Amino acid sequence: MVNPLGKKRLEAALAIVGCAVGGGTAAATPTPCAEAPKQLMLTAADILMYASIWKIYFEEDLSHKALTEMLVELGLVSVAAVGTAYAVARASTALACEVTAWLGPLGWGASALLSGSLAGLSGVAWAVYCDRRYGQLATQPISRGERGANAAP
Repeated sequence: MVNPLGKKRLEAALAIVGCAVGGGTAAATPTPCAEAPKQLMLTAADILMYASIWKIYFEEDLSHKALTEMLVELGLVSVAAVGTAYAVARASTALACEVTAWLGPLGWGASALLSGSLAGLSGVAWAVYCDRRYGQLATQPISRGERGANAAP
């Protein structure tokens, strides 16, 4: 039998790898003077990856309510720091991809590696968060109302 948490971790890892490879492939495509729109597209792909990892762990869509609760739990300073770091990383990636486009295939490979690793690292960080939250929720006792009316105390 496969451990349910192990299965979730494997599915999350596959989602991260798929997004990282897809993002790296998209970043490798040379688009002179159009890196910013490409980075916006890659950011949208990353957001979809985060939502799919959330769904893997919690079997629900990442709703506005869940997102608000999560942001409160993490704290405003942490959220602002992570958001700023991600934005700076994407902007730096766009600049680096613009410069590496001049190097031909070697530069395109560097762009793919840079963008794919950024997606992979952010995906792993999100999966670790979801994994810890899932573990905390799994160890919380179930209240009597959730067990049903006929359940023993």
